[in-house]
Amino acid sequence: MRVIVTGGGGYIGSVAVERLIAAGHAVTVLDNFARGHRASVHPSAKIVECDLRDGAATSKAVQGAEADAVMHFAALTLVAESVRVPGAYFETNTGGGLHLLEAARAAGITRFVFSSTASVYGEPESLPIREDSPKRPINPYGQSKWMTEQMLSTYADRYDINHAIFRYFNVAGATELRGEDHDPETHLIPVALKTLLDEQGQFTIFGADFDTEDGTAVRDYVHVIDLVDAHIAAIEQLDQPLGAMNLGTDSGFSVQQIVDAVERVTGQSLPITHGPRREGDPAALIADSSKARETLGWSPEISTLDQMIGSAWDWFQANPRGYVD
Repeated sequence: MRVIVTGGGGYIGSVAVERLIAAGHAVTVLDNFARGHRASVHPSAKIVECDLRDGAATSKAVQGAEADAVMHFAALTLVAESVRVPGAYFETNTGGGLHLLEAARAAGITRFVFSSTASVYGEPESLPIREDSPKRPINPYGQSKWMTEQMLSTYADRYDINHAIFRYFNVAGATELRGEDHDPETHLIPVALKTLLDEQGQFTIFGADFDTEDGTAVRDYVHVIDLVDAHIAAIEQLDQPLGAMNLGTDSGFSVQQIVDAVERVTGQSLPITHGPRREGDPAALIADSSKARETLGWSPEISTLDQMIGSAWDWFQANPRGYVD
């Protein structure tokens, strides 16, 4: 199958390209490389430098790819930044998504997989979070993704585009050649590992008084390989609409459990400091991913803390400065 991967220079997108090519698919990457890395793209993929905010350029790139399917990862993803500059998030995530949908429709592409987020749910009323839980995003990032979901559903109904929407909770880990290289880095596990790698600063635990077993916040983590494999399973099964699915492990790990695992895997002591809870930070976010399991026959095979942290640690040690573009 010929697959367009938007954001193929990003963390998850680059792993998707790697796994798609390993599975025998031909890949065209669309990325403006504003935050992604050209060096992270598999050498067998065709690269088209394209900004989805430019509708004409997006249409030309999609038509030229002669693709059977789209995997749409390209997005701005920093919650705090979305609060400061909401317009950039609606322009890139929602407006860019509309341009991509229009281009896919015009090119006759009927398979479309969208990378969404658990942020569409906002603060959940109950756990685990199901796909039919209320959608009340509390920041522009989540709002922009929810709006794109709604657009995709409308286009899918009107133009017979078979689609899958994946709502992520927390993603971690690396392959041998591809890992996380963000600036700034905001994800918990790489922040902890970089604290050890840089041998400076401290790792802050925000809140130790949550209503959880050890008082620290609990989140549902999935290995990036497991996550990407769900996307590949979906794109190969999109002879009918699949709808929205959560991706997680149906359980969670606390911040303290992650600290303990980081120290266990690396054999180093992580310098810790404690800070107050961050505003709007719920005690726990856990996915009900039974729909993905039942629909796709998918299950997270390597999403243990030791495997996620161990693979990320290996990648950071091999690439202490990240990608060299």
